[in-house]
Amino acid sequence: MISNAFKTKLILIAGSLLFALAAGAQTRINGEVTGPLGEAVPGAQVRIKGSPSGTMADSLGKFDFVTTRRGSQTLVVSSLGFKTHQQTLTVADSTLTLSITLDDAANTLEAVTVSAGSFEASDKAKGASLTPIDAYTVAGNGGDISNALRSLPGAQQVGEREGLFVRGGTSDETRMFVDGTLMKNPNYASVPGIMQPARINLFLFKGVLFNTGGYSALYGQAMSSALILESIDLPEKSSANFSVFPSNLGAGFQHLSKSARSSYGGGIAYSNQRLYNQVVPQHPDYYHGPEYTSANVNIRFKTGKTGMLKGYVAFAQSNIGVRNADTDSASLRSDFRLKNPNTYGTISYRTDLGTNWRLVAGMAYAFDKNRIHNRVLSGGDEPIVLPHAPFSTKNSDITLRSHFAQGRAVLTRSFERNQAFRFGGETFYFHDVQHYNGNAATLRDQLSAVFMEGDIHLGEHVAFRPGLRAEYSSLLRKAVVAPRASLGYRLATGSQLNLAYGVFYQKPENRYLFENRHIGFSRSEHYVLNYSKKANNRFFRTEVYYKKYKNLVRTFPDITLSGDGYAKGLELFWRDKKTVRNLDYWVTYTYLDTKRNYLDYPESIRPSFTSPHTFTIAVKRFFQGIATNVNVSYSYAAGRPYYDIRASGDAGTRIYDSGTARPYNVLNLHVSKMMTFFKKSKFKDYSGFAFGANNILGTKQVFGYNYAYNGNFKTPITLPAKRFYFIGVFMSLGIDRTEDLLDQNQ
Repeated sequence: MISNAFKTKLILIAGSLLFALAAGAQTRINGEVTGPLGEAVPGAQVRIKGSPSGTMADSLGKFDFVTTRRGSQTLVVSSLGFKTHQQTLTVADSTLTLSITLDDAANTLEAVTVSAGSFEASDKAKGASLTPIDAYTVAGNGGDISNALRSLPGAQQVGEREGLFVRGGTSDETRMFVDGTLMKNPNYASVPGIMQPARINLFLFKGVLFNTGGYSALYGQAMSSALILESIDLPEKSSANFSVFPSNLGAGFQHLSKSARSSYGGGIAYSNQRLYNQVVPQHPDYYHGPEYTSANVNIRFKTGKTGMLKGYVAFAQSNIGVRNADTDSASLRSDFRLKNPNTYGTISYRTDLGTNWRLVAGMAYAFDKNRIHNRVLSGGDEPIVLPHAPFSTKNSDITLRSHFAQGRAVLTRSFERNQAFRFGGETFYFHDVQHYNGNAATLRDQLSAVFMEGDIHLGEHVAFRPGLRAEYSSLLRKAVVAPRASLGYRLATGSQLNLAYGVFYQKPENRYLFENRHIGFSRSEHYVLNYSKKANNRFFRTEVYYKKYKNLVRTFPDITLSGDGYAKGLELFWRDKKTVRNLDYWVTYTYLDTKRNYLDYPESIRPSFTSPHTFTIAVKRFFQGIATNVNVSYSYAAGRPYYDIRASGDAGTRIYDSGTARPYNVLNLHVSKMMTFFKKSKFKDYSGFAFGANNILGTKQVFGYNYAYNGNFKTPITLPAKRFYFIGVFMSLGIDRTEDLLDQNQ
């Protein structure tokens, strides 16, 4: 399915594929690259900014290349584990010989690194850090952040539902935070058996921090994973963009003030898959759309010497109508109709308060309306009403209205040797109203939290971060305290060992709270150990973990918190940007052993959304001579379990049928070609076209089965179509993102 965020992906790729044509005389630039202690930095990337001219340092840190550029130019030198170095050169006819010294770098959100690469024992040290160019250029992700992160260890390949399923947890156990505040409803509303795209526009963010366990006490209400996004402060320059695809239209702009102290921008996008579905037949039968509409505006101001104020507002709506064969009768069909408008806004502010203090504050608001109509249809697609089970419950009208607001503030006191103490608080307001076939129910909750944590250096090679978080819910009428702790130990240059422990609480989903609103919090406990090594533009990470669940929701015979479970596993990650010039690839492997006794499970069993073995390889190659980027990804996941669970005669439930679905394996290919349409215009464009296909081998994917009411029939849950194709044209005015792609592939 083409996602609403898909246009933005192509715009980003478009800008990043510009090939600067070279002509004229050449100037030689040579020298050496060393680290802060004078050690050679082999494999460092050295190039002229905005030009393909450049090279890779050899095993002794030496480099030598030629350029046709003249005049004032910017030399960019980068290597994994070091801060990017830039310096201005005057390029003439004579040879330039340079000596470059790189400084050590912590793993920041801007860094193209993954996992425990930095010395600090923090989220950024334990998580997996990506830039938008990483996320958008994974073949097969459709510009969707959840799909992109499924190429990293810990994430499961779940093709029929949106969101991230991490280390044996459901997608609801992963939360997304934007500039510190929670983004409620990050995806379009669910359609049974069909993944829905994310609403977020990743191009507005510096990077993505994906934490799969043991995250900071500054965040809560996520039992498995925290997905942390930090927005861009100010754009590089004013710019505009648009894209035209058979089923998608998109446009946007960013305006930077002349003083470079403020900016504003916006974007719109529209997608309707009706034409595409006529060309590429889909299953199920879409009679409306899928149709996605979105618009957003943003504004940013520098305040004083250190302050930054940012605001973002977005509207997004999905409109979908779909028919399926009824599971319980071969002569009937089911009709699902959905309309889901959503409004989201956030404001963030940060500033230094004197020499050693910093304030970071934010507010967020979201409104979501979910209107669902379910109908049973005759063979002629006419609505019918059947009074007996199971058909008597299949005609329904559901409207869900959700208001959410949050306020948050964090104060940081800095000390010598990069030590710090952070403390703050936040409050969440939830107001949810459900109308089910004319019956109304309301939930209101004020969830408040206070938290604190410190960065302590226990020696030259050891960093320790203890933390504590306390939460209280007015709806649940319960308070909880969650301790957290992280320890980082540097073993040698470029290698580190991390330990993490934490307790994490989360409210049950609303569909359960409407039935029992005072049941309490669910709980998970994380134990994490990982080792990482980075050197010469190569990165290796291995991690083992154990996660224990308590107080999971049980739905049979009543809604209670009597469930439990566990998850344990091993993860491996290898990334190599050095071996082959202009080639970047990574390989991941995840082993997961998990069971849980929750919902209507009769015993502790492996959840149907988990696979014991998952393998992914992502390959990206930029061909500078033809200004073309080729991305290939392959994913494999061992078959997931499926169950037919129904009530038994002893007032419990039992498994009447079970099995293992066929393995998931998919090969994706994306190709992008850069060109300039208006070569003589004073407004230079960075344009081109892109094409590709997902699941190019046409492998049949089976994610599980839907069972008939009496268990006599089962229907496989598959992709809407075996393959997905795309082709289109895009244009960006104002910003040349060649540097992003050169960073990504060299």
